[in-house]
Amino acid sequence: MKLNVKQVFYIGLAFFVISMFGSLYDAIIGKMAINSYGLGHFWSGVLLALDNILALFLIPLFGTLSDKTKTRFGRRTPYIFLGIILSAILIPAIAIFDANQQSKVKEAGIPTTETIEETPDGKYEFNGVIYEKEKDALKAQQAMVFEVTKGNLANFVCFLLVIFLILTIMASYRSPAVALMPDVTLKPLRSKANAIINFMGSVGGALFLAMSNFLAKDYESYVTLFLIVSGIMVICLIIFLIKVREPLLIEKVNKEKELYGLVEEDDDEPEGKPAPMPKEVKKSFFLILASIVFWFMGYNAAISKFSVYAQQVLDLHFALALLVAHGVAMVAFLPIGIISSKIGRKKAIIIGIVILAVAFTLGIIANKSTKFLIFATLSLAGIGWAMINVNSYPMIVEMAKGSNVGKYTGFYYTASMSAQIATPIISGYLMENVNLRTLFPYSLFFTLLALVTMIFVKHGDAKIIKQE
Repeated sequence: MKLNVKQVFYIGLAFFVISMFGSLYDAIIGKMAINSYGLGHFWSGVLLALDNILALFLIPLFGTLSDKTKTRFGRRTPYIFLGIILSAILIPAIAIFDANQQSKVKEAGIPTTETIEETPDGKYEFNGVIYEKEKDALKAQQAMVFEVTKGNLANFVCFLLVIFLILTIMASYRSPAVALMPDVTLKPLRSKANAIINFMGSVGGALFLAMSNFLAKDYESYVTLFLIVSGIMVICLIIFLIKVREPLLIEKVNKEKELYGLVEEDDDEPEGKPAPMPKEVKKSFFLILASIVFWFMGYNAAISKFSVYAQQVLDLHFALALLVAHGVAMVAFLPIGIISSKIGRKKAIIIGIVILAVAFTLGIIANKSTKFLIFATLSLAGIGWAMINVNSYPMIVEMAKGSNVGKYTGFYYTASMSAQIATPIISGYLMENVNLRTLFPYSLFFTLLALVTMIFVKHGDAKIIKQE
C-alpha cells in the first residue's frame, strides 16, 4: 500500500487556490475595511466573519450535493471548475472598488494612522488633537474616513456585494475540493495525503504573502496583486483539469479497496440507509468537533487579526512574519504526515496543541522592543497548526463511509466555520474596547480548552492494515 504523491499533489491544487484566497482575505480585507472605509475592529471582524457565516451553510450543503452528483467528469470536479473560474473573474473587482475609495479618502486630505504620534507625556496626537489613549486617536481617524465612506456609499455597497458573491462561490466548491482527496485515497493513507494537501495550501498562502510583501502597501492600490492572484488561480485550474481525471481515480481506488479488504468499511451499506454511528464513536465524534471549534477560535483570531496587530502594537509589517509561519508549516507538513502515521493522529494533535499554546504564550510577551519573539511565535504556531490540521480532518472522515465523505467534510467545516464566524467578532470587540493586546491571551485560552476536549477522544485513528 503506497500513496501516489504526485496524484495527491495535483488534487491539492484546488486547496492551493482556496488557501491563497484565504490568506488574501484574512490579510487584506480587514485592512481595507479599516484603512479605506473607516470601519472599526469590531465591524471589520464582522466582515471577516462573513466568509465563515456563508461557509457555515453552504459548505455542508454543497458537500452533500456533491456526494449525490453524477457526471462524466465525476462528483467533485464540476464544482471545482465553476468555482475557480467565477471567483477568478470577480476577485480583481474588490481591489478596484477599494482603490476608488482610497482616492476619495486622499482627496479629503485625511491623515493616515501612521501619523499618530506618542507625546512625551504618554498621550497621543492625531491631526493636531491630543488623545489620552492610542485607541481613541485611531477611532478619531476611522471616524473621519467613515464620513468619506458615507459620501461614497455606492462604492461601499458594490465592495460588499462583490465580496459576498466571491465568498458564496468559494464556499460552493471548498467541500467538493477537500472531499476529493479521501474519495480517491485509502483510509490508512489519508493522514499522509492530508499532509500533502495542507502543504499545498500552505504554499498557496505563503505565495500570496510573499507577493504581498512587495505589492501590498498600506494606503496604496491592491489591483496588481489581486490580478496576479486571479491569474494564478486560472493556471492552477488548467493543470488540475489536465492531471486529475476523477472517474479514473475512483475506479482505481475501488480496486485497491478490494485488494486490501477495505470495501466493507466504505461501500457495504444500502444507499440512503447508513448504519447509525455507535454510541462510543459518536461521543468521540462530538468531542473532536468541539476541539475543532476551540482551536479554530484561538488560531484564527491570531491570524485574521495579526495584520492589524502587527501594525498597531508591534510596529511591524505583517507579511514577513506570517510568511515565516507559512514557511515553517510548509517544511513541517510532510514530516508530520509520516510521524502521524507512526504515533497516531490523536497523539500528534495533542502535541500540536501544546506547541500552539507555547507559541501564543510567546505572543503575549512580545512587544515593540522584543518584536523578534513574534517570529518565534508564528514559527511554533506554524508547526503546531500543521500537526493539528494534518490529522483532524482525517479523524472526522475516518468515521464516514465512501458514499458520504462530502457530508462529513461538511460537519468538519461546520465546526471550523462556526468558530471562525465568532472569533473575529469577539476578538475584534476585545481589541477595540479592552486592549489591543488581548489578542494572544484570547488565543491561548481557547487553545487550552481544545487540549482538554481532545484528551477524551477515543476514536478516529487509522486502522492498521498489514502489508504483504
